[in-house]
Amino acid sequence: MIIKVINKSDNVLPSYETLHAAGMDLRAFIDAPVTIKPLERKLISTGLYIELPEGFEAQIRPRSGLAFKHGIGIVNSPGTIDADYRGEIKVLLVNLSDQDFVVNKAERIAQMVVARHERVRWQEVEVLNET
Repeated sequence: MIIKVINKSDNVLPSYETLHAAGMDLRAFIDAPVTIKPLERKLISTGLYIELPEGFEAQIRPRSGLAFKHGIGIVNSPGTIDADYRGEIKVLLVNLSDQDFVVNKAERIAQMVVARHERVRWQEVEVLNET
């Protein structure tokens, strides 16, 4: 699948690091290091704008290494980018540790997974099938 992208950063485009990777790393697009204090949230730019095909979404997920080693997560995890969103992709990081964490320029801050999704219609019923 080809996805149109505008890259306003000087970072490389997201790519799969291994043959079977589901997610691509997103990198920080910042002018100077950003310090996130304990229990603080910061919105970090990526400089990326994408055009997803209809029927697809991009999920923004935490990087397990940042979570385990530094207590850094994503507040709205997974974050969803809809096919009709054209704004910049930004990542809402939270520091759940008891120490300051510094985000550096071009640091890998999250993963993006592109996935197909379905739209549903509701059918109201009085009883559901047994499981």
